[in-house]
Amino acid sequence: MNLQNLGWNQYFEDAFEEYKQQGFEVGRVTLEHKRIYRVLSRHGELLAEVSGKLRFNALERQDYPAVGDWVVITLRPGEPKATIHAILPRKSKFSRKAAGNTMGEQIVATNVDTIFLVTALNADFNLRRIERYVLTAWESGANPVIILSKADLCDEIEQRIQEVESIAFGVPIHAISAEQNIGVEALATYIYEGQTIALLGSSGVGKSTLTNALLGEGKQEVQAIREGDDRGRHTTTHRELIILESGGILIDTPGMREIQLWDADEGFSHSFSDIEALAETCRFRDCSHVKEPGCAIQRAISEGSLDKNRYASYVKLQRELAFLERKENRQARLAEKAKWKQVSKSQRKINEDLY
Repeated sequence: MNLQNLGWNQYFEDAFEEYKQQGFEVGRVTLEHKRIYRVLSRHGELLAEVSGKLRFNALERQDYPAVGDWVVITLRPGEPKATIHAILPRKSKFSRKAAGNTMGEQIVATNVDTIFLVTALNADFNLRRIERYVLTAWESGANPVIILSKADLCDEIEQRIQEVESIAFGVPIHAISAEQNIGVEALATYIYEGQTIALLGSSGVGKSTLTNALLGEGKQEVQAIREGDDRGRHTTTHRELIILESGGILIDTPGMREIQLWDADEGFSHSFSDIEALAETCRFRDCSHVKEPGCAIQRAISEGSLDKNRYASYVKLQRELAFLERKENRQARLAEKAKWKQVSKSQRKINEDLY
């Protein structure tokens, strides 16, 4: 199998050089299931598990392979299986906070060049959710593209596009109907040999239908949305990397009704550059943007040039990130403590064996 077709480039070649000298092989993770990985390599498809050393050194979820990762492997003689010894540095990483009250990172996809943020033009259309997706996409290091799906069900397409443009500056927007094959051809400009595309969005927005349209076959199962509320049903149940005949690579993901931020410092400034530019023109440098005289943000809201809902979203996301940072710092301290406790325990065991 040609590694270039899987997205291999000079960035990964340089990172792999030291392992190559030691006789290791390399492969790309296409599927993960309970710490068992399907990996594509120049030897074909392999089932792989992480080595004991990698597992011992892993402190967080990001220390384990994820779909899209390039991993350093050794082949097991006589069987299509491999052992994963290391993960090559990631060029990009789309993450969100794991669902629930636990503090942890959920890696959705790695080494992605372009993220198709898919949202349906039906009752499930939500600007605030799109805002979150765009913010997280910028933070990942990949380029976001907004796909407004099910355009055949909408009579206000231009209005919807204008609404999305107002919260996603400079992000390409495409209105399509994968089922009716309307507008899908415009997406070909993003898909070519070596390029990795990830499809992200809520359940039922049409990701699987779009995947089938791009594949030209019915590989992904699709289901109808629920009647009454236009809410989607889960079709894709796992993340999977798929090779397209065009030479591109597609990562389909399960629907995400909720996307909690994990880390979005750079993405935040990119997504809300309009508000941060306004804040720079306030009369007072420490303006809280509430009641101070000469507040540019409050003036923009009153004049109608800044949507008050967008500013409310900005404030809410700021608070969410601040809370997340406090929790993350505490978890980092606990993880470091656990690491040295394990090291100390291992050292005592070595001393006992020696003496």
